[in-house]
Amino acid sequence: MSYRYQIAIIFLLGFFIDCINIFMSAIALPAIAADMKVSIVSITWVSNSYILGLTLIIPLSHWLSQRFGVRVLMVSSMLIFSASVALVGYSHSFFELILWRFIQGLSGGLLIPIGQALTFQYFQGHERSKVSTLIMAVALIAPAISPTIGGFIVDAVSWRWVFYSNVPFSLLTAFLAFIWVKESKSQENIIPDLKGILLISIIIVSGLCALSAYGEYHSTQLALVISFFAALFSLLYYRHYKQSLSPVINLNLLKNRNLSLSIFLYYCILGVFTGVNILAIFYLQQYLHFSGQGTGSFMLLYAIGAFISIIVGGALYNKLGMKRLAIFALILHSIGIVLLALVNKESDLPLLILAYLMMGIGGGIGANTAQTTALYDFDKQRLIQASVIWNINRQVVFSVGATLVAMIFNTLSLFVSSQMAYSTTFFICATIGLFPLFLFILLKQKTNLQETNHEH
Repeated sequence: MSYRYQIAIIFLLGFFIDCINIFMSAIALPAIAADMKVSIVSITWVSNSYILGLTLIIPLSHWLSQRFGVRVLMVSSMLIFSASVALVGYSHSFFELILWRFIQGLSGGLLIPIGQALTFQYFQGHERSKVSTLIMAVALIAPAISPTIGGFIVDAVSWRWVFYSNVPFSLLTAFLAFIWVKESKSQENIIPDLKGILLISIIIVSGLCALSAYGEYHSTQLALVISFFAALFSLLYYRHYKQSLSPVINLNLLKNRNLSLSIFLYYCILGVFTGVNILAIFYLQQYLHFSGQGTGSFMLLYAIGAFISIIVGGALYNKLGMKRLAIFALILHSIGIVLLALVNKESDLPLLILAYLMMGIGGGIGANTAQTTALYDFDKQRLIQASVIWNINRQVVFSVGATLVAMIFNTLSLFVSSQMAYSTTFFICATIGLFPLFLFILLKQKTNLQETNHEH
């Protein structure tokens, strides 16, 4: 086997492990919540801590690979990942679990950007499309099969084995990296924006804690105090951005309409779906009495819908354009969530199937449209800077969506029955998912006004 295919295998295996860690663990959340005796709001930190670890380490990965060497970093990251994921499964307190989950995210976040950069370095021109297809296939296969497998493990053994089952794969990846990777340590030493990364991390954590505080304790004062700190650190980052020559996030790029609109779309589609999916897992298992495996199988339907959207999305983008395709995706995705809200008994299986298929098609088209549009206007150095913003956004959106939806549900649970709280939360999420439509209307009115003024 040629060296470049060895590198590609290591990257794809690491990418697969990362994907299944996000989706397989979601199915185990009700079991973890029951075992650890925590609420839906608190349990979202099982995902949040992992994603925050990824977000923090990804901007540092290139610098660390230059400092310690690609081989050392790849092997070390997978060994630390193996240890931390085993300790997640062994955790006997919620704090332990969250801590090891964060370290798991830190270690997992090292392999992916380095592996992707190396893989793309060895596959040039038309060959890159083949690699991109494989990456997309992994991104579809992992969410499709991992929830069902995770549900089976939870039903048959314990939620702890959902995490233990990752260890053989991560050790295999570490072994392959040890025997295959040959890159030596780089002599370059480009220091990253450490202060900026720290400030951005504090802003993200503060924002999520504010949502969690209100959802968990229903304390407006506590939420406002934490929000104040989030705003304060945002101002500190803005000051740092103005003074830094190469800030981790170039805020000036957010003035680009395509990038900012794509970010908003991502929050209203994938962010909303992440929260809806976690809430639906609890609803299906606790109130409709589906098994873990049965609940996980619905993600297979979502993946089928997303696969259909990938097949047609590229061709439709060129024919319909970003705006029309995004509107279609938003409406379809929200209709899927509304159908989910109408499910109130186990016999409503056809409604559930249709709901997940529609969310999959709408979500897939929306995500692909946002991905295609986000970096459309950038090249060279600005493309690298915009990619950093987009990749951080892709990670954070899952945490924000999960925490926001959990907060809405917990707040509603104070005033109505749990059954009503679930349905109402789904309806609210469907409405939030349509917010970009109002933005499209405002942008159209602004464009028409500018054209009218230009004519006069």
